[in-house]
Amino acid sequence: MIKDAPEGHSHPKEDHDGAKPDRCKGIEFDAITPDEKGNTFFFKGDHLWKGFSGPAELSNSIFKELDDYHHLGHVDAAFRMHHQDDLSVHDHIYFFLDDKVFSYYNYTLEQGYPVEIQQEFPGIPSHLDAAVECPKGECITDSVLFFKENDIYSFDIKTKSVKQKVWTHLSNCTSAFRWLEHYYCFHGYNFTRFHPVSGEVTGTYPKDARNYFMRCSEGFGHGGGARKQRCSEVKLSAISTDDKGRTYAFQDAMYLRLDTHRDGSHHFPISRLWKEISGVVDAVFSHGDNMYIIQGGQVYIYKSAAHYTLIEGYPKPLKDELGIDGPVDAAFLCPNQHIVTIIQGQKMYNIDLAATPRAVKSERPIPFPKIDAGYCDADGVKVFIGPEYYSYESPMILALGKIKPAPQKISPEKFSCEE
Repeated sequence: MIKDAPEGHSHPKEDHDGAKPDRCKGIEFDAITPDEKGNTFFFKGDHLWKGFSGPAELSNSIFKELDDYHHLGHVDAAFRMHHQDDLSVHDHIYFFLDDKVFSYYNYTLEQGYPVEIQQEFPGIPSHLDAAVECPKGECITDSVLFFKENDIYSFDIKTKSVKQKVWTHLSNCTSAFRWLEHYYCFHGYNFTRFHPVSGEVTGTYPKDARNYFMRCSEGFGHGGGARKQRCSEVKLSAISTDDKGRTYAFQDAMYLRLDTHRDGSHHFPISRLWKEISGVVDAVFSHGDNMYIIQGGQVYIYKSAAHYTLIEGYPKPLKDELGIDGPVDAAFLCPNQHIVTIIQGQKMYNIDLAATPRAVKSERPIPFPKIDAGYCDADGVKVFIGPEYYSYESPMILALGKIKPAPQKISPEKFSCEE
């Protein structure tokens, strides 16, 4: 189909000759977006692919109004809106064609669309190259990044204000994609991962998308077909949830984001998000806008407002910060509380984070000789031992309970493992 195309590029009319495009041949995507269910759509010309495997199909077989209102030569850009403050737009898919924008929910065009781009997104130009959502916590506010050549327009969804930036170091993005908290600029059949606020690129890029974002035949494939871990083999070293609902599970030198499983699951090196950490961590907990990572006798504290940034002066000795010697087995903080629970062996220590200096406030035994990890959320406390966990209504019940609750097994839905 593109046998004589230059490397990294495709002929603009390749999709209109009656043959289905093959993304494993090295084509350049026009747009990439997930839907409200977590399915990812890849667009090229008048075709799309649903998910990371399978053949192409005509775009108007799913989003038929795109063709009704506008002859669908291609989609310029697309993204899934993230704005939980306004559920009338949250999780809607926005498509950009020339100077028009379409809004879809549940594969149905919203009433009143399409409209002029400037009407919905004032200050954003027409004929875009790419677009991607950027939720608060990854960007400073719920935002959308729009790309046109080297110009990047950061659009604040709530205030509708625009900041224009120039990222000359980043290739012109023909599509952009947010996947599991990471941001990718696609150009040709390659991609580059970038920081959504600064545009910074770290690591060796570009990389071939066929090795990471699709399942192709022999010769491609990230991980070389490695076997998926069985749920019975999972042994966490730490697990934590913060006030924003972000939940991370740590195992060996890797981490997995649990609350974004509808978009798929993937293990990443811990150092990818927390650059100064290497190796296995012992315990993790969040307090306010800070994440505490305990490793041996040291504690690292990261600001989590945007991407995790180590606070100056850290790591520090755990004894200096929390008044307790390491190593520890687990640590957790319940929502809207300031008492952190630290578990060492068969003992549970409470430390008041609002006190100065911080010191052990109380000590109680727990009914387990040793646990691997634990966390506390609105549903109570969960402590993990190997591939099982035990649920308690509160840390106090964990300490005082005479009878252990029935263990529950780690599930493949949440932990991306196999039965």
